[in-house]
Amino acid sequence: MSLFWMCLITLVILQASVFFTTIFLHRFRTHRGLELHPAVGFLMHLELSLFTGVVPRQWVAVHRKHHKFSDKELDPHSPLVFGMWHVLFGNYFYYRRVADDPRDVERYTSDWKNDPLDRLPLMNFAVFGGLAIFMLMFGVWWGLVAWVTHIVLYVFLNSAINSLGHTVGYRNFDQKATNLRWLALLTAGEGLHNNHHEFPASGIFTHPTFLHRRMEIDLGWLVIRVLQACGLARVKNVPVATKAA
Repeated sequence: MSLFWMCLITLVILQASVFFTTIFLHRFRTHRGLELHPAVGFLMHLELSLFTGVVPRQWVAVHRKHHKFSDKELDPHSPLVFGMWHVLFGNYFYYRRVADDPRDVERYTSDWKNDPLDRLPLMNFAVFGGLAIFMLMFGVWWGLVAWVTHIVLYVFLNSAINSLGHTVGYRNFDQKATNLRWLALLTAGEGLHNNHHEFPASGIFTHPTFLHRRMEIDLGWLVIRVLQACGLARVKNVPVATKAA
């Protein structure tokens, strides 16, 4: 297989991971702004387990704690507390401090209901199944390179949201989070972080779109609308958003 096709396939898998993170982990499992058809949720969970190693319940716990203490001392990964560069390049380690604490996971996901994949043993090691898939597609060494590249870029994009998304960019609303349009394009809308932080209610997101003004692009919301049109998703609450000046 040519280098071009290896790069293209790796990029497609990376973008799938990005879209499934915002739709499945963030808007569905964390903030419950929509419901997904069980088959769609299963496939998104499976892809994330294989290609990112994320454990959904842990991810949800970290993000809910982030909202509860946003940019305060107990925020798991605030750049205003730990420094922008520390979070940009060390976000994974800040994430693990909460994800590996069973007390925090239980505290922030007491409403959690396991799906079929949550009940399977050894799901924490599913990421090595993703490595095997890369190796089957590209061969052992190129497969390893593609797998590592995918993991590093995925972690870095999430780190950019948590670091740059609280220090660099513009604000539609008067709080610490910021919007970066270019980051939103790379992260299926997640870069519109100021918009997102303006509308959580007691930790539960009030609507699953991050859009609030013209020229803002939320590709994750576009995919949700397509799924909704196909009967594969249901938006639970879409209030009329306050129009930013």
